[in-house]
Amino acid sequence: MTAAGPRPRRSVFVAEIAALIAATVVDTVLSLWQDRPDDSLAAGFVSMVASVGPAVAVLAVLRRRFPNRIGRLGAVVTALSLMSTGSTVVASSLGLERAAEPMVTELLAAALLAGAGCRRLPPVRAGMLAAATGLAVGAAPVLRYGIDSPVALVAVPAALMWGVALALGLVLRDADTQHLREVEQIRTNERLELARELHDLVTHYVSGIVVRVQAARSLAGRPDLPVQDPAEVYGEVEQAGTEALVAMRKLVGMLRSNDHALPLPSSGLGDIVRSATPDSVEVDIPQDMAGLPVPAELSSTIHRVVLEAMTNARRHAPQASVAVTVRVAEGEVMLDITNDMTSTVVKPAGYGLTGMAERVTALGGTLTAGPQPDGRWRVTARLPLDETTLPRGV
Repeated sequence: MTAAGPRPRRSVFVAEIAALIAATVVDTVLSLWQDRPDDSLAAGFVSMVASVGPAVAVLAVLRRRFPNRIGRLGAVVTALSLMSTGSTVVASSLGLERAAEPMVTELLAAALLAGAGCRRLPPVRAGMLAAATGLAVGAAPVLRYGIDSPVALVAVPAALMWGVALALGLVLRDADTQHLREVEQIRTNERLELARELHDLVTHYVSGIVVRVQAARSLAGRPDLPVQDPAEVYGEVEQAGTEALVAMRKLVGMLRSNDHALPLPSSGLGDIVRSATPDSVEVDIPQDMAGLPVPAELSSTIHRVVLEAMTNARRHAPQASVAVTVRVAEGEVMLDITNDMTSTVVKPAGYGLTGMAERVTALGGTLTAGPQPDGRWRVTARLPLDETTLPRGV
């Protein structure tokens, strides 16, 4: 299981780097402070493991860059730590002076990877990594310095740190699982809403086709009226059918894929708007408002309004430039989407925008769409932002 939860905050990453650097400095000071053996063989053991601390620190940081390799990174860190411990045991068994390497960085790196594994790895692999890192954490102080050494007592806080890391990993794993369930539920609700709109859309267009055919049949049976050109009637029916197919393909495509799925519940106002716009469209939103969290219902409505406006712009003016402006003032979110009109023929508002207007009105807002005097098409939506419904801690 690879959780797709919110990205970790930069402050947590900076604190982690600082802690690993501090641990490496402590290990270096301890390594220089303690007496080194003069025996060449013992010195060889020391030199063999001299780079374990910095190496495991780098591997612990790399888990953020390669989240799919946490298991391998944890295995390497555990192996390096056990190798360093084993070298001390071998030196002692050979009657050589003990050459114990400081293990502060190793303990911290093992705990970080154990917690990350509990959060992201499948249960079996997470359990194996937790057991391996626990063995390395518990064995390092005892076997390197001896059970009669006061340093062996470091195993107690090291085990506590390891346990806290596992607990945090499991808590975050549960939070990620709940987060994914919420996202999936919101996307399911959105697809159900699209399905209802698809039903209404089919009824709308098919009813129009039936009305045109009935009107043509009624007029054809009246001798007092001029004969109507059948080609004109067929053309109207064909145009209505084509518009219905295009609209249905758009809605069905949105039902089948996640390309335009709702953003995550934790997304800010800027991310919600950008998730519905192509990369080529520039979104104008104040920097201090980009991260503003919004309620779930308002988030989905903003996303759908912008997406519908983008779809209409691509359909009726594919080569035109589009501008999206977002403002928050007087307790309202104001969306303004404009694009150049490539034709002088003004078509009636599509059913998609009509449905969006009803949805915006249901939330106490307004939506208008139409041509402007400067020759541009403009969609404007105003939605009330009730600050009492914002998530806690905002």
